[in-house]
Amino acid sequence: MIRTSARLSILQAVLRFCGGLHGLGVFAGRRIAAPVLLSAFVAGCQLYGSEPISIGTPAPGQLRPSLANDLGAREHPRVVATYGGVYEDPGAERAVAQVVGRLVAASDDPSRTYRVTILNSPAVNAFALPGGYLYVTRGLLALANDTSEVAAVLAHEMAHVTANHAIERQQRAEATELAGRVLSNVVRNPDQARAALVSSQLSFARFSQVQELKADVIGVQTLARAGYDPFAAARFLNTMGRFSDFQSAKGDSNTAPDFLSSHPSTPERVTLAVRAARQVGAPGIGERDRDAYLTKIDGMLFGDDPLEGFTRGRSFLHKALGIGFTVPEGFLLENSPEAVLASNAAGTAVRFDGADLTKFDTLTSYMTSGWINGLIPQSVREETINGLPAVTASAITDGWSFRIAVIRIGRTGYRFIFASRNPDDAFMRAYEQTVQSFRQLTPTERARLRPLRIKIIRADAGDTAEKLAIGMSGVEAARRLELFSILNQVEPGASIPAGTPLKLIID
Repeated sequence: MIRTSARLSILQAVLRFCGGLHGLGVFAGRRIAAPVLLSAFVAGCQLYGSEPISIGTPAPGQLRPSLANDLGAREHPRVVATYGGVYEDPGAERAVAQVVGRLVAASDDPSRTYRVTILNSPAVNAFALPGGYLYVTRGLLALANDTSEVAAVLAHEMAHVTANHAIERQQRAEATELAGRVLSNVVRNPDQARAALVSSQLSFARFSQVQELKADVIGVQTLARAGYDPFAAARFLNTMGRFSDFQSAKGDSNTAPDFLSSHPSTPERVTLAVRAARQVGAPGIGERDRDAYLTKIDGMLFGDDPLEGFTRGRSFLHKALGIGFTVPEGFLLENSPEAVLASNAAGTAVRFDGADLTKFDTLTSYMTSGWINGLIPQSVREETINGLPAVTASAITDGWSFRIAVIRIGRTGYRFIFASRNPDDAFMRAYEQTVQSFRQLTPTERARLRPLRIKIIRADAGDTAEKLAIGMSGVEAARRLELFSILNQVEPGASIPAGTPLKLIID
């Protein structure tokens, strides 16, 4: 699996304190498309929608194919739902389909059948399930700069399949989950229970790290045999690391330490990938295919799906619902499937979602209906925010302090939940500033809201990253150069040869 998301662990506190949060489906839910995947049929790659035919019996030590297929088929709908449905784009489909046939022919098991799904998610992610189910997000395709980098990702995931890692991981995860339930139900000493859970998590993390490193090596070898640049894996891992830092506002102390991660640190993997590449070839050999790849993803959706609303810098805007708000400087927004989340380096976490208020006559009756743990009854107050009826309150539980606001439009309540262990004046100012920024968009603002897309341009003589980054949309001006540099693997200040294809993000 390949991931770059670095959601702050503190955000989980916002999810835990409520008795039962449910996002408003119209903006937090994902659009689920029909399960139609790559439109082209390539040798060795079975596309979802047709039934695979399993011939022969498994070799000693391998699982029965039908069992692997059953496990993958069971989880596939959940994966598609979680990651926003299937992303349908002819160019992106061709980009993936072109790679798979060559990789299958060069893999350790050319007879194996694969089902490849492009997921409608801006997250940079790829993973495998038992039965040859491979997944890659459009966010990952947007980050890649050539065909060899996409091939490196798919070769890595195919290595997990051929080595039965997906099944081993699922079995270990189920065992860890069971151990957690037993400890929670039986062990009376909380400290002892936590220590035992950390021990089991460490065991699972180390197990997964071994799998990831093994898949990296196998993937590079497959990449080279298929005729692609074997150094693409290291190059893309490095880009992923930079993009992860960009998303998580570098230096955040709340991210989990590497030894608890399910993956080795990016520098370790880059070093291993370079070493593996050197064993099969020298830099400059193998196909990269940058021009053709970027042409295929020209116009591809970037960032949030329009049905889920837009994050624009520090603002969240929803065209269909006609609402928007802005978080203060220092906060990072994340539009997740369940809610809009935000956090800052000071340890403040924010959750924004919606609720159905049909059954409640007043906002006070909703606020006191039991969905908040630790509610302070005397703090509940009805008021008006930008002309809209609202109710605010405070809560304290498990060492966390909360400020809650629910703003009503029709039968929907839009909920802000702020959480902090240190509710100082800055925390209160951030809460007030954000809640007071909530408003209904004007018809003109709604008409101007358009999704972000990738536009492929070619550099002119004298172009620099600084000059071209000015044309980027959807990101704060101060961060445009950094994002442009990461997306195009160019360094600020460096000259860009005329004719070089480059990615811009536009709306």
